[in-house]
Amino acid sequence: MKAPVKYGNFRLRSREMLAFLFFAAQFWIVAPACAQDSHPGPLTAPPEHDVRRMSNEAAAEAPPDLPAEEIIKRFSKKEDEYLIARTHFWFRKTIRLQEFGPDGAPTGEVEIMTEPAVTSDGTLYDKIVKRQESTMHSVRLVPGDIETLGHVLAYPLTTGQLAKYNLKYVGKEQVDEIDCYVFQAKPKSVERTHPYFDGIVWVDAKYLEVVKTYGKWVTDLGDVHSPTLPFTLFETYRENVAGKYWFPSYARSDDTLHFKDGDMPIRLVIKWTDFKQIPGDPTMAPPAANSPKPLR
Repeated sequence: MKAPVKYGNFRLRSREMLAFLFFAAQFWIVAPACAQDSHPGPLTAPPEHDVRRMSNEAAAEAPPDLPAEEIIKRFSKKEDEYLIARTHFWFRKTIRLQEFGPDGAPTGEVEIMTEPAVTSDGTLYDKIVKRQESTMHSVRLVPGDIETLGHVLAYPLTTGQLAKYNLKYVGKEQVDEIDCYVFQAKPKSVERTHPYFDGIVWVDAKYLEVVKTYGKWVTDLGDVHSPTLPFTLFETYRENVAGKYWFPSYARSDDTLHFKDGDMPIRLVIKWTDFKQIPGDPTMAPPAANSPKPLR
């Protein structure tokens, strides 16, 4: 039987409970807009969002166990590569917000689809191309919600950011069929204008690239969240695109709103789909009409 990974005083076997208990013990902060209830923790992504390798190249030999510093050095260089590569891809982003009744069944939802777009002066923004009529009863989106909810920062641990974090190797876990090294990332300090990641990263033990993250973004004002909704902790899966780049494809956050007549569970799911590579350099000129547009 596989031995459990130790996290401080915790000995855990379930991947879902592992991340939940770790964050509940060390990273819990009450959101300014709405106090958080006990978090259900990260949930396994649906089967269509399982992390899987996709490559035309022959599989590399699994490297021997490496020093933590060497693993960090290698995956951070790939984070640099993927961050740049994303600016050369167009995609669709779907944001779904749901509320739930006492029986756990959904009572309402709203779904919005956006695409990267560019103004005449070259400014990039998220253009809403489809909006489902809201059936929500208790939750209303306000200006700023969509922009904040839709921007789950993807690459916190690039080489240029490593010096700002304390990274600790905490063991091995499996994400779907991929064996992973697990690291805890905590910012050494926080700032007012620059958010920092506070959480866990799963690194493919064979290819040394991040395939999943779970955590939040923080400033000296506290957790980063939308103006009216409490979502802060996100479990984010990545997808292998074009056989060599790992881009976010699925992010989920569960939380609770508190009302005088009771609590209401709410859920946010973000999906990135239909990745298309943009011909040429998207930073040189705005794309032509009806052509793929660069990532914001």
